Amino acid sequence: MLGVRCILLCLHRTAQYRYPIGLERVLTRSLSRTPDSSRAALKLRTRLGVTLLVGAGLVGAWWWVEREKQQRRRRQRVEQLHAVALGQGTFSLLDHTGHRRTKQDFLGRWVLLYFGFTHCPDICPDELDKLSAVVSALDRDPALPRLQPLFITVDPERDDVAALARYVRDFHPRLVGLTGTPEEVQHAGRDFRVYASAGPKDEDGDYMVDHSVLLYLVSPDGLFLDYYNRTKSPEQIADSIRNHIRNHVPLEIGAVLCDGWVGELAQLDRQNRAHQLESASVLKRSVARCVLSSVRHMESTLSSRPAALSTSTE
Repeated sequence: MLGVRCILLCLHRTAQYRYPIGLERVLTRSLSRTPDSSRAALKLRTRLGVTLLVGAGLVGAWWWVEREKQQRRRRQRVEQLHAVALGQGTFSLLDHTGHRRTKQDFLGRWVLLYFGFTHCPDICPDELDKLSAVVSALDRDPALPRLQPLFITVDPERDDVAALARYVRDFHPRLVGLTGTPEEVQHAGRDFRVYASAGPKDEDGDYMVDHSVLLYLVSPDGLFLDYYNRTKSPEQIADSIRNHIRNHVPLEIGAVLCDGWVGELAQLDRQNRAHQLESASVLKRSVARCVLSSVRHMESTLSSRPAALSTSTE
């Protein structure tokens, strides 16, 4: 809206623009040799032409700046995500209903992810309560997309499908619990650099699992964006996620499904740069045709109403 207002203001000022003295003298001499009606028509056409050209130039400049800004933010995100190297892989796990779920199933959705285990006495329930509060807070804003909560166990030995099904019922209704073989779970955790280590078993065969305590935000592209530790309140996390959603620049979803996604994005970026030059040329030709059509239309209108123009100039 700010860009549109600036363009309208510039067009208004252009319509009131006084030409430089030299140019005004030339126009005055030319106009003095023509009848009043033709003089008024020429003067009006000149102002209209200048106004249209300046307006078209401002629109083109605004479009170019916005495209460049978006491309620059896209390149910065690619570089940042490549440097972090977090959450760039894939996973294949069983959900709490027994269905096989992969990373592709959650593409296109914002995901808030937590790693824990169902036998955790206090920390995991507290963090999942916090996760649920964040999701519920964002659900109250109809302008925001729905956030998908995920819970991946770090204790596949005890957390089977049935255990997860009982556990997730205590939290947000959209919470999806995921488990799998020890290898599958370790692969998913390693992708997010999750630390998990089972402690010694007691006489009842029970044990604790020491693990990292973080909430991970994953974008609709399937890429890690941010993390939140235990010191962050639900309100702080919700505000952070709102900002991420509002400032999000989508990447090519298909590019994140393989190890070479950064290279593919770089190639797409080079292609976009080439398309920008072509698009700018097309825009210039379209603006020129629009200006020419408008001037011709004005000439036709003015030539059919000479009497009205001469009356207005008097």
